[in-house]
Amino acid sequence: MLKNFWYACEFTSAVTNKPKQVLMLNQRFVLYRNSQGEVVVLKDQCSHRGAALSLGWREDNCIRCPYHGWKFQADGRCVEIPANEMGTPIPPRANVKSYPVQEKYGFVWIFYGDLPAELRPPIPPFPEYQDPKMHPIYLEYEMQTHYTRVIENALDPAHLYAVHGNSFGAGLAEDTTVDEYVIKDEDWGISTKIIYRNYTQPKNGIFKSFFRTKKTQLNAKISFYLPNITKIESDFGRGKIINYAIHVPVNDHRTISKRIQLRNFFTYPWADRLFIKFHHQVGLEDKIVTESQIPQLIPDNLTTEVHVAADAMNLAYRQIRQKYLAMGWGLNYHQNQRERSLTK
Repeated sequence: MLKNFWYACEFTSAVTNKPKQVLMLNQRFVLYRNSQGEVVVLKDQCSHRGAALSLGWREDNCIRCPYHGWKFQADGRCVEIPANEMGTPIPPRANVKSYPVQEKYGFVWIFYGDLPAELRPPIPPFPEYQDPKMHPIYLEYEMQTHYTRVIENALDPAHLYAVHGNSFGAGLAEDTTVDEYVIKDEDWGISTKIIYRNYTQPKNGIFKSFFRTKKTQLNAKISFYLPNITKIESDFGRGKIINYAIHVPVNDHRTISKRIQLRNFFTYPWADRLFIKFHHQVGLEDKIVTESQIPQLIPDNLTTEVHVAADAMNLAYRQIRQKYLAMGWGLNYHQNQRERSLTK
């Protein structure tokens, strides 16, 4: 896991004035909105006896610990200890950690790291999110494996016909070849364009209605943005669909993919349930295979596994990840081992 990046941790619609616990990076965070609607993020661990602040309540834009009622401001400073006599100084170590936060593209983003504001990598752009022609749906699903395997699954252009043979991948059954493709460096990421030249109509699912029965060309662009974002753009002539996925690393063995899918066809709100149902079917197909992989964390050594030309995007992801680990941006392993029990 990497530090010094903005992590999208929750949909904005899921955060209210009631404290909410979010599990991520082998740690617990508490999120709530103040009276101005702004999101506050603190470490979900009272400095007194370690109780979860998320079990407490908001009061005067602060949060009360559910155990002894200690009161913490949005900046994490403890401002009241009910058991103390009036005027008793509050210990400096009574404070809890607070985190920089932004709301953007329908997500709450936390900056996790130690860089000053001017040196922090930006939140990647989601240009289609603000396009009125693109209709969004929101969904999430969980996989019991390391987030690096989930990311590689999303970036892999060669698994479609095998893993998704009962959904949209069925359209590739007659031509499973992945042409050689070029990796392009992006700001804080990578991308590539893939052309499926002989795509035929899928046998099942909502997309069957939008593809011709004869062979057609499917143009795709696959992108990755640090630390955990994938983007899949699919253009099949009659429409375009964009899949953004935030692969939230809960702990070393659990990942929650929070997704926004945007489409510019069949944009009726009543049709959303059909696309959500189909998206979950595709996610289940990925889940079965991804959870079976050993080891769960992708190997650090590129020679541990066998690679072919179609794996170029995954290899580029491994290299960019290793680059930032070598810079010292990896989370401390021993710290993670001590705190991982909090997120099980």
